[in-house]
Amino acid sequence: MTSRTNFNLVIILVSDLARHKLRVLLFLMVMASAFAVILSAHHNRQMAIALEQLMKERDALDVEWRHLVLEQSALTEHNRIENMVTKQLDMHRPAPEDEVVVRVR
Repeated sequence: MTSRTNFNLVIILVSDLARHKLRVLLFLMVMASAFAVILSAHHNRQMAIALEQLMKERDALDVEWRHLVLEQSALTEHNRIENMVTKQLDMHRPAPEDEVVVRVR
């Protein structure tokens, strides 16, 4: 008897839904809209998290770039290069009498 009652209940529900097609359509549209809002909010949160991570990475790269610029300026300083040439390569500035001028025609 229970299965017959359940079957009758299903028939009543289907006939009731068929009678109120507009209400069913509006209900489905509201549910679809709510689901779209949920997906949109989730996507927005994911994009905000990704943006924050990219901004942190940009800041870290900016700090590294500043350090590299400082290191480059320190390594290319004239006095440092002159000291390295003198000490490591044993080079020196030629005296005026040791200079040779070559003329190209």
